[in-house]
Amino acid sequence: MAPHSASERPPPPLPAIPPADVLGRLAALPGTDIQDLKQQWQALFGTAPPPYNRKFLESRLAYRIQELAYGGLKPETVARLEALGEQLDGGNVVLRRIRAGNGPVAGTRLVRSYQGVEHTVTVLADGFEYEGRPYRSLSAIARHITGTRWNGWAFFGLKNQRGAA
Repeated sequence: MAPHSASERPPPPLPAIPPADVLGRLAALPGTDIQDLKQQWQALFGTAPPPYNRKFLESRLAYRIQELAYGGLKPETVARLEALGEQLDGGNVVLRRIRAGNGPVAGTRLVRSYQGVEHTVTVLADGFEYEGRPYRSLSAIARHITGTRWNGWAFFGLKNQRGAA
């Protein structure tokens, strides 16, 4: 077997985490400096940390610590999940990237006061209802109410929740 060049060198082995260390490591994550979280990411994933926020890093590190201590999903489970995913999206990888359930649940009432008038929107399974009329988007409703272009999620105060959903 030929020796590896610097660019072909295999990644270093991932550390084994004793199950007895898991609770202590999980409890320490919220108080850990962000730079230390990024170093842990490098050590536990063998890749550079993504440019995401602290909560994302903490949650993924917590999962990874448990995965390395107790083992990950069985290959049969992974195969079953992939098969179920293909049943839902027909193997379309673009659809897999679209997050399901990124909006309020059908039946939710969104209330917004604008220029002293209270406006109520009902979330439907396939859109929204405002003043007894169906709309495809919150932006269309916000435009109807204000007469100007608005991001409907921002107008109804859902912009931050949408990213977190």
